[in-house]
Formats: sequence, structure tokens, C-alpha cells
Amino acid sequence: MPPAGGAPRLSRTEAIALTLSAAWLVLVAVFWALIPGDASGGSALSSVMTVVGIILPVVMIWVAAVTARTAREMRAEAQALKASVEAMRSAWLNQNQVRSGQNVEKKLDEIAQAARQAETAIATFTSRRDVQATQPSADRKAALAAPRPAPAGEDQPALALGTPADALAMPVSVADFVRAMNFPDNAEDRDGFRALRRALEDRTMAKLIRAAQDVLNLLAQDGIYMDDLKPDRARPELWRRFAQGERGREVAALGGVRDRSSLALTAGRMRNDTIFRDAAHHFLRQFDKTFAEFEKNASDQEVAELAETRTARAFMLLGRVTGTFD
Repeated sequence: MPPAGGAPRLSRTEAIALTLSAAWLVLVAVFWALIPGDASGGSALSSVMTVVGIILPVVMIWVAAVTARTAREMRAEAQALKASVEAMRSAWLNQNQVRSGQNVEKKLDEIAQAARQAETAIATFTSRRDVQATQPSADRKAALAAPRPAPAGEDQPALALGTPADALAMPVSVADFVRAMNFPDNAEDRDGFRALRRALEDRTMAKLIRAAQDVLNLLAQDGIYMDDLKPDRARPELWRRFAQGERGREVAALGGVRDRSSLALTAGRMRNDTIFRDAAHHFLRQFDKTFAEFEKNASDQEVAELAETRTARAFMLLGRVTGTFD
């Protein structure tokens, strides 16, 4: 390898060859200087043999030097090739380990997804049992328990014979209530709009729907959409325990939203935006009140379906931010 100055540097082998060549030429010069003068003459063949005898050792010395240098370079190239092969082998092993780790992670994700599907299936096939009566279908069963008769003097005027106006209206079914809590998916969702109109005719449901709509619109301003959240599913029995007034760590699994960005943005909005904070607390109160009535008539499957709606996801998000499940 050339030095910093750019001039080639002699190796040890070349230095030895140069020294031997110089020593040999010195010996030849001494020999010619010491032999008698008449012995130096001779024929042309004798002169050629003399020149060959002088040059041939020098040539052999440099052939040996070049051979040694070539062997050294080949050994260096072999070492470099070996190092390259080892580096490629290490990279291949590391890549296989990374792929193996990815495969394991993929398997774990598949197992987790299968577990969530199994949990949903269990919730689907497990319904609330009532030994005294059978449950009607979700299309015919009322979503909320029948309200108690209001005492005289309430704002709602009584009809003739003392029949309240709400008592004449058909109750909203569980299926329509769940569909209304999810809101229409798009402008072509006729069933969603029909269920929403039916739910808005009920005063209790209308309060929750308007509160949920306000909260969803405010969250959308920060780019938080319920369809993007994938909360952990909680068992219907936890939802029932919450509806019956249980709070704390026992029902903490209801706050299944794990999206850190959404949690951070919502928490910041709660601290800095008074309007948002008031709307969020109003929505939480309405959801708590309405769900407590819904739970009395709903089966486990219907509770699980309600937990998948956009309104329920907003409740999970805001409940976790406000510490409802702590």
C-alpha cells in the first residue's frame, strides 16, 4: 500500500532482493578487479556465459521476490474474501432471526385475533337467562325499560283519562337503538337514518344522541374518528356491573382504547377547552343513565353489539381520559 506521500514503499521481500542484487554485483565487480588482466579475454561464447552468470542470479532473486509478493497479495485477498463471506453469513443469520421474530409476532397477532373472535362468539351465543319469561327478538323488544308514570304537575301535559303522550308511541326496539347509537355510515344508509329518526322520537334517547353527536363532531376537529379506534373488547358482564353502579379497577377493562395519540389529544382538549369538557361530561352522564336502562332489557349479545358502536367507543375514550374507570 503506498505511503501518504504517494511514492511506492518497498516491502521487506523487495528490500532483501535489492540488497542481494547489490551484494552480488559488488562481488562480481570485486572478482573482475582481482583477476589477472590476461584472464579476462576469451571468445564470444565465453563472454556470453560470463554475462549470463552475472545476470542470472539477479533474475532469480527478483523472481523469488515477485513470487513472494504475489503469494502475500493472494493471502491478503483470501483473508478479505473470508471476511466478506463471514459478514454475508452474519447478515444472513441476522436476517433469518428478524424473519423468525416477525413470524412469531405474526403468529401472536393471529392468536390474539382468534381469541378476540372467540370472545365475541361467546358473547354472541351467551344471552341473559330469565327463568320467568322469554326474551323477544331485538326487532320487537323495547330498548329501554318502560318509564315510571310521572307525577302530576310535570311539564308534560296529560291527555284525557290520564294517559301520557309518550305512552301512546311505540317503544324503540333494541335493534333500532343499537343502530342509532352507531349513526348512519353514509348518505345511502337508509336503515341507519330510519333508526336514528325513531330514536330521536324518544326523549331519553334523543338526549344521548345529541350529546354523542356533539362529542363526535368536536373529536373530529382533532382528527379523532371512532372508526379508527380498535378498543379491546370487554365481557358483557363487566358492562352490566358498570350499569349497576360498580366503578374502579373491577371494570377498568371497559376503557379498552389504547391509541396513545387519541388519548393524548383528548386529554389536552379536556384541559384546555371548556366547551369540550362540558360536552364530554354531559355525554358521559347521558350514556351512563341511558345504558343503565338499556342493560335491564338487553341480552349479552345486544350489550356486546352496543359496545361496538361509535357512541360506545366515544364513551370508552372519554371515560378513560376522565378517569371514570379508575
